[in-house]
Amino acid sequence: MYPILKKEITTYLSSLVAYVTIGVFLLVLGLFLWVFPDTSILAYGYAGLDSLFSTAPYLFMFLIPAITMRSLAEERREGTFEILLTRPLTDLQIVLGKYFAGVAIVLFALVPTLVYYFSVYTLGTPQGNIDTGAVIGSYIGLFLLGAAFTAIGLFASSVSKNQVIAFTIAVFLCFFFYSGFDSLNTILSLQNMGLSGLGITEHYQSVSRGVLDTRDLVYFIVLSMLFIWLTLFVIQTQLKKKFNIAFLSILGLMVVMILLSMSVFTRFDFTKEKRFTISPISRKMVDSLQKTINVTVYLQGDNFPGGMKRLQTSVKDMLIDLQAYSHNKLQYTFVDPLKDLSQEEQKQAFEELDAKGIQAQNLSVKTDDGVSQKVIFPFALVTYNDKSIPVKLLQSQSSMNVTPDEVLNNSIQNLEYAFTSAIKKVTSGGKQRIGFTEGHGELSDLQLDDAMRSLSDGFVVGRVDLKTIPFFKLRKVNLLVVPKPNKPFTELEKFKLDQYIMRGGRVLWAIDQVNAELDSLKGHGGEQLAFNKQLNLDDQLFGYGVRINYDLIADMNAMQIPVSTGDVGGQPQIQMLPWLFYPVYVPLSKHPIVKNLDGISSQFASTIDVLDVKNVKKTVLLTSSPFNKKVSTPHMLSLQALEQEPKPKEFQSQPKITAVLLEGKFASDFRNRPVPEGLNEQIAIMPQSKPTKMIVLSDGDILKNQIGNDGSPFPLGYDRYTQQSYGNKNLLLNIADYMTDDSGLISLRSKEIKIRLLSRARIRNEKLFWQLLNNILPIGIVLIFAIFQHYMRKRKYAH
Repeated sequence: MYPILKKEITTYLSSLVAYVTIGVFLLVLGLFLWVFPDTSILAYGYAGLDSLFSTAPYLFMFLIPAITMRSLAEERREGTFEILLTRPLTDLQIVLGKYFAGVAIVLFALVPTLVYYFSVYTLGTPQGNIDTGAVIGSYIGLFLLGAAFTAIGLFASSVSKNQVIAFTIAVFLCFFFYSGFDSLNTILSLQNMGLSGLGITEHYQSVSRGVLDTRDLVYFIVLSMLFIWLTLFVIQTQLKKKFNIAFLSILGLMVVMILLSMSVFTRFDFTKEKRFTISPISRKMVDSLQKTINVTVYLQGDNFPGGMKRLQTSVKDMLIDLQAYSHNKLQYTFVDPLKDLSQEEQKQAFEELDAKGIQAQNLSVKTDDGVSQKVIFPFALVTYNDKSIPVKLLQSQSSMNVTPDEVLNNSIQNLEYAFTSAIKKVTSGGKQRIGFTEGHGELSDLQLDDAMRSLSDGFVVGRVDLKTIPFFKLRKVNLLVVPKPNKPFTELEKFKLDQYIMRGGRVLWAIDQVNAELDSLKGHGGEQLAFNKQLNLDDQLFGYGVRINYDLIADMNAMQIPVSTGDVGGQPQIQMLPWLFYPVYVPLSKHPIVKNLDGISSQFASTIDVLDVKNVKKTVLLTSSPFNKKVSTPHMLSLQALEQEPKPKEFQSQPKITAVLLEGKFASDFRNRPVPEGLNEQIAIMPQSKPTKMIVLSDGDILKNQIGNDGSPFPLGYDRYTQQSYGNKNLLLNIADYMTDDSGLISLRSKEIKIRLLSRARIRNEKLFWQLLNNILPIGIVLIFAIFQHYMRKRKYAH
């Protein structure tokens, strides 16, 4: 075999056609990767070679048939194949020698592309900000693809003596195996046959990301073996040889390899952050799917900027990874909901999507004529049986301190949690219960409308009156929410709450210690006395490890409110001004409840002190900004304060705690105390709780949605005046997930993916240099090798 291998490589590299073919391949590849804007690495803006591994397969469809077309066709046309057969070589050795020679030439053509890696490495910010492991894994995928195409090209070369016909057959077969099965799978009558699994695309896309799945590896090995076997079949048929059992048993071996790979498989993630490694929680969830679950992704369209392309690719990668463990029970499609629709049809599509919880967003896209607006739908819809849940793919940060790249990266980090959480909610049979207390002037159903409606997708949600509910029914509530009470709790109600916690119940306390409302302030001449509430909960919370103080936080990082600044022509002039008592919290904690959340809006919040209590772990979730001031109460609030510009020096202070998570074993507030009067049922006092958890918020308005003039509720976290959305809804949903789920699903939000950007400044200043370097240097390397090889060959034969 080795003499054939050596002869093929030497013969090919001695011809001018070889260098012209490889040179054209590198030139076209260079233009696509560094010049053409739609696929340019420089325009993409991220330190990666994704464009290389998505573009190269289509160029391979022409390069590799050009390399292999002469392998057997020329031998047969010139009659030298019969001479080969007279040598002490088997048919298999001849075919394998030519096959490995073709693979070696393909590798030779890829070596100059390492210049691209050097360029991206150099342009990274900071320098070297490229995932080398992912690049190595992707090159492995490109090598496997090249090996499969080489086997196909060799087979095509065996069926015809004409090189042009062999080239044409090879191009067709390469294209068909790469894209044809996907196209067949779109035909309605063939959609359920899983034909895409027979094609190369599904397997190459996984490996080209830097993830080697043994099933994909076996697929490429078997595909190469199949066409090598077919090549031997054609040769032996032409020579009129009989087929022995060993030859036919190879087909059986290939079938066994496929079946074995489907039942036992593993995956190797070459990426640095293991970003394509699915957690055991997600794996278990999709592995246990009983029926098919469909995911429709609406983030599809043309002319996306680099950031949206990256999000689109990341969504597809995540769905591929989840699908890998679902036994094909998870199916996904990408659709453009507005494609080829008339204006009237688009309007109807908007309404239908909005009814499903899928909202459109405007995206600014740079074009040759300037900046144009493009409507996108960064959502997916997870459907199981007749139930659907929308998944928001792109977060919206309300803080000016967070760059669009960080917003995008946070969205990508959140994808596994977003999809796994949606799958759990849409497939779960018995829902857990969440109860909102009532009877103490808590937030009304209308004020909690969106909070309760959003939670109802995954939970049974209702109101709980502690006065009347029997204790055995209270214990069935998985999470109890106390949403901004205004009246004191009785000792009997506190006792029920306490013993509910002692038996493992979870509580979200959303407590306002100070009575202050903006509506009251506007209705009393712009002034109102903020005074302390008497809720009778201080001693109980103190025993659990927290104290909500009687004060207010004034924060320079605050929401804006509409204020009338005068009349012009009888019309009031409204101006938006920051109201210091409406702080916006930018989550800095790495805890999964608040990680990557948008800013949280609040109203008239107080400070929280965390106390040293045994067996209780405290985690601060939210704090004010460093530019805050504590105002003791009672305090006279006045809208006239808006006329004065706050002095930053007066607001420089340590961030104040406004939300805290408590976990552990809590001491009962009623230990060594008699049972309160009026209890009509038997409840044994537990002095210490089972391991449980509670969250304390120093502002109940975090859970309150705004209400329009017509009495209709707005989404939770949406400010109708600034038309800005805050992260309050996601905070509540995360709290509900964390408090009710002991499987650790919320921990998926801790996933970290590093932002890998190219230096925009260097691209702007050195763009032409890098375009020339990456188009000229790879071809120059091939040219230098050609000159050196010609010189060595000439020198050898001259002697």
